[in-house]
Amino acid sequence: MMKKSYQQTGLLALTVLLASCATGPSPQDVADATQKVLKSSFRDQGIAKTAWLDQDASNKNCSEAQGAALDEKLAKAIEEANFKTLKMPSDGKFIGDWREGEKIAQNGRGMTWSDAAGSANGGSCYNCHQISKEELSFGSIGPSLYNYGKLRGVADPAAAASKPIVDYTWGKLWNAKAYNACSGMPRFGHAGILNEAQMRHVMALLLDPQSPVNK
Repeated sequence: MMKKSYQQTGLLALTVLLASCATGPSPQDVADATQKVLKSSFRDQGIAKTAWLDQDASNKNCSEAQGAALDEKLAKAIEEANFKTLKMPSDGKFIGDWREGEKIAQNGRGMTWSDAAGSANGGSCYNCHQISKEELSFGSIGPSLYNYGKLRGVADPAAAASKPIVDYTWGKLWNAKAYNACSGMPRFGHAGILNEAQMRHVMALLLDPQSPVNK
């Protein structure tokens, strides 16, 4: 892919903006122009690929909705398609070490051009959620997850009575769009952001009664 200077990229964006002022751009015009600017501004480098800018059908439909509620039938179809992607743990184990889960939740690194292929990513969970009371800095885009397991009556994640919430929590972490068509939550498992071992550790952070989340 040919490199473009920042000046060229800025000029392209300005040209698109000025042209749109004269004609009154549609949301699709803006989206198309944005994609052109993005694709002219980035290049493949290291593990970071321009293909990451390409949206799958689920993300595309939600982007085109411009924040408006999706048609109920379309939303259901997106959720059903994403539900089919859910993969339970290959070894049947859902719960890891909550201490490792806390490290993953705190860690926002990963998937940049300077990261080595196969290196572990963080989950950056605190960017959107309150999780444990010990951490005072957290985002509020997503709901508080403090007492997540306790509020749902999970005294023993391995018990049969806990299976529905354990399965749901794993599925939500794997691919949140299976439950909410336009969820802004990263599809940690489906997108390969977290591996199975990391998923188990985050599960423990949320569900283990010994985790500070449930104290």
